[in-house]
Amino acid sequence: MITRKRLAAGVCALLAALTAGIALPAGAVAGEPTGEDAPKVDLVLDVSGSMRTRDIDGGTRMAAAKQAFNEVLDATPEEVQLGIRTLGADYPGDDRRTGCKDTAQLYPVGPLDRTEAKTAVATLSPTGWTPIGPALLKAADDLDGGNGSKRIVLISDGEDTCAPLDPCEVAREIAAKGIGLTIDTLGLVPNTKMRQQLSCIAEATGGTYTSVEHTDELTDKVNQLVDRAADPVVTPVAVEGADACAKAPTLKSGLYTDREEFGKQRWYRVDVLPGEELRASVSVSADRAVNPSYGVLLRAVTVHGREIVRGEAADNGRTDVVSTGLRYPKPETDDADTDEPAAETVCLQVTHSFSVASGVKTTPGLPLELTVDVVDGPSQADDVAAFGLGRGWWLLGVLVLVGFLAGLLWGWLSRWRFAVWRTN
Repeated sequence: MITRKRLAAGVCALLAALTAGIALPAGAVAGEPTGEDAPKVDLVLDVSGSMRTRDIDGGTRMAAAKQAFNEVLDATPEEVQLGIRTLGADYPGDDRRTGCKDTAQLYPVGPLDRTEAKTAVATLSPTGWTPIGPALLKAADDLDGGNGSKRIVLISDGEDTCAPLDPCEVAREIAAKGIGLTIDTLGLVPNTKMRQQLSCIAEATGGTYTSVEHTDELTDKVNQLVDRAADPVVTPVAVEGADACAKAPTLKSGLYTDREEFGKQRWYRVDVLPGEELRASVSVSADRAVNPSYGVLLRAVTVHGREIVRGEAADNGRTDVVSTGLRYPKPETDDADTDEPAAETVCLQVTHSFSVASGVKTTPGLPLELTVDVVDGPSQADDVAAFGLGRGWWLLGVLVLVGFLAGLLWGWLSRWRFAVWRTN
């Protein structure tokens, strides 16, 4: 009876806790998914003259794109705001200046009317140039505003024809704005030059590149990318670090993104109370061709310049992302007369040693992602380095005890067997 009463009381307490958790959700910190705004996707379709080519499942590339779009529109989740932008759809002439302005919003980004969107797609006919760079700039404007996820899906069958406006540089500029926009690219029957360009565009914003040669592949991939936009994501908060600690912004726990120029450093400030622990990590990625052998350094220093702790990592070109981290536990204060102990300002310095070859643009700087977490510090009894063995010290104690008992048992059995042998 007592056991049943305790069980019932425990269930009631659990339900009360869950109810309180639902009624009073915790506030989101920087970088957490809030779900306040609907995810947005802008499908950017190449409608240049080369889309007339008949090499996808016996039909034209344009026919494959239309079929894929119709199926994608049917499968688009209700919560996704979707738009369609074209490039090369309206100007059939030879004037390059006019052809490189040929990009238009076919269907505005917003709640989806599937019939209207399909009707708009049905009117498309391969026409003109391939102004990928201008189309990406306009697509970024289409998705401007809100804090939900933003994704551009670019489908093209050729490289940009509007140089010197390099689409890869355009993608880097978009990423440097810190608006959390991802560009995914799909290449229809790609060649080497087109593959390199579309891959560079995707990598600049953390997106993906996919080569497509069949209609069902195109449909499946676009569906995956649209569905991915509906998934909860953590969008880093854009922040601008300073060139000195005194000018640096003060950060709370969260995920942040910034750009760091070559040969420069970035500073940030974090307030840490006694009894708290600062955990910070940083990743710097190469969104363009860089020289091999590079590294990243993350330092925590006092406002007076004394180093507290550092984290560093290096690589020789095997990966284009280098990450490191550090931890700083702030000891409890012994001043019993202080009701509210003062926080210590810790300065975080980020430095990298990436370099580029001659001819590669150095602006904007390389993308930097910084994670800051200020948590309750470990107590002495539960310190992660207790006995120098971390939290696994108890396991070693169990093994020692088991070994001791096993030794006693083995010794007793050995003496017993020896006694039996002598008796016989």
